[in-house]
Amino acid sequence: MLVLFETSVGYAIFKVLNEKKLQEVDSLWKEFETPEKANKIVKLKHFEKFQDTAEALAAFTALMEGKINKQLKKVLKKIVKEAHEPLAVADAKLGGVIKEKLNLSCIHSPVVNELMRGIRSQMDGLIPGVEPREMAAMCLGLAHSLSRYRLKFSADKVDTMIVQAISLLDDLDKELNNYIMRCREWYGWHFPELGKIISDNLTYCKCLQKVGDRKNYASAKLSELLPEEVEAEVKAAAEISMGTEVSEEDICNILHLCTQVIEISEYRTQLYEYLQNRMMAIAPNVTVMVGELVGARLIAHAGSLLNLAKHAASTVQILGAEKALFRALKSRRDTPKYGLIYHASLVGQTSPKHKGKISRMLAAKTVLAIRYDAFGEDSSSAMGVENRAKLEARLRTLEDRGIRKISGTGKTLAKAEKYEHKSEVKTYDPSGDSTLPACSKKRKIEQVDKEDEITEKKAKKAKIKIKEDIRNNTFEEEEEEEVVEEEETSMKKKKKKDKKKHIKEEPLSEEEPCTSTAIPSPEKKKKKKKKKDNQD
Repeated sequence: MLVLFETSVGYAIFKVLNEKKLQEVDSLWKEFETPEKANKIVKLKHFEKFQDTAEALAAFTALMEGKINKQLKKVLKKIVKEAHEPLAVADAKLGGVIKEKLNLSCIHSPVVNELMRGIRSQMDGLIPGVEPREMAAMCLGLAHSLSRYRLKFSADKVDTMIVQAISLLDDLDKELNNYIMRCREWYGWHFPELGKIISDNLTYCKCLQKVGDRKNYASAKLSELLPEEVEAEVKAAAEISMGTEVSEEDICNILHLCTQVIEISEYRTQLYEYLQNRMMAIAPNVTVMVGELVGARLIAHAGSLLNLAKHAASTVQILGAEKALFRALKSRRDTPKYGLIYHASLVGQTSPKHKGKISRMLAAKTVLAIRYDAFGEDSSSAMGVENRAKLEARLRTLEDRGIRKISGTGKTLAKAEKYEHKSEVKTYDPSGDSTLPACSKKRKIEQVDKEDEITEKKAKKAKIKIKEDIRNNTFEEEEEEEVVEEEETSMKKKKKKDKKKHIKEEPLSEEEPCTSTAIPSPEKKKKKKKKKDNQD
């Protein structure tokens, strides 16, 4: 049996000398403890050496993809076909390919794996003519080459340049703002009106560099920098300016600052163009989705394009808003909906209530574009253009959702009717002038008379009822008075009997409360008068 063994230096074909020992799989490692023992089991039959690292890389990439290299084909045809012996292979997929193309019987089993492990442990002693240093150097070079090949590495796709460029661009913007603010404030002491007339910073500095002192504006020609109206306004303001006088040395320093501002702004435009080209080369789909600046800031924040590709869509959505996220989690408030992705053009053109939804969808599509740019073989931006078109269509549907019909099913969009000129003559309707409620039918005279009679009858009945109530009340009062008089007479008779029997009189104050509760005050006076009459 022959054994195909691949190394970083070349292909090696070994012949198994003692096949009986291969049956004991568990104790096979003991036969490879020393080079002498290994040489008794396996012997090198042929060794095909690689010329350089490029050839080794081509051979191993073919093996990884399950293909046979030309060099390996020649070796197998020369040695294995002539020997007419089965071939032991480490990879079952490679064995299948060899069997199909070369009609050779290949073996792949756990015994073969143990045999390969033993050959690898004693490789220096089994393969003569190869030094350990050379083997280590070839291993390292082949490992680097394979890693570059696996990641589709190219010199143009270096994202560290993007990270440095976007950082420098942000620093330049800060410095330019500081320089321009200092320049305006410094020259404003001499000519304060110029800052209000010219709002653009670059044209302001160019005007300063060309004219200098305020007195020179009358004779200076600024038609290249300013329109005619603004130029006339500047000259008029220079004649009546309220600024202070400045020496020539101060003017020279201000002009030197202006040249610095102009040079930095020109370099910034150049750096921006460089960043655009780099982003289109490294991440074209990301550039189409979110733009050059936002894409570059995302890459810089993550560290590299590969690190950014490992992030989830939810992470990319809030990338750059970490402080706000952890503050919201700590205080148990609402978490932020967007980070750096907020500055993308798609998020900027949406209404405030849809910004969170669009940023979530944009982050999901952007992650797909990032992974396609990082790991994909194609460098076109077709996928980014397609996804952006889908997002724009989705954005239109969200914005048009508020312009739907209220009546009906609500699914049809509200259509604006065309203006049509109608020449119909309309007459004046006087019914709209009256504020009184309109009656559907006129009342008849008979109905009105009947209603009046009914109301009169009701009033008479009410008067009769009132009179009857008054009479009943008077009868009740008279009956009550008679009952009271009878009680009084009976009491008087008792008193006379008590006097005759000489019994102690009970005080009147005890008897009077029982009568006083039932008799009102005007009736007492009548009773007293009646008593006097009876005594007489």
